[in-house]
Amino acid sequence: MGFFDMGLPEILLILIVVLIIWGPAKIPEIARTLGKMLRAFRKATSDLTTTITKELDMEEKEPPSQSRAISDAKARKSADAGKAESGNTGIASPGNQ
Repeated sequence: MGFFDMGLPEILLILIVVLIIWGPAKIPEIARTLGKMLRAFRKATSDLTTTITKELDMEEKEPPSQSRAISDAKARKSADAGKAESGNTGIASPGNQ
């Protein structure tokens, strides 16, 4: 019988030490608190998993026309940024005519 790769003697030793340190009156309160913390952790991980799954499903179901429009807008924006960096804005200055 193993629990986290511990045998029965190790588990009993831990339980005896816990009983000595906190006493029999405090153990149910500690167990309740640990149970609440574990429940909250499981709920948070479940909520996170659900949110990520929904976001991925929404990306997959996104219409191609909308994704194409987004990629075209990104391409235009990067092209405009490239022109601004090179100084070529397409506007003729009086000295360049």
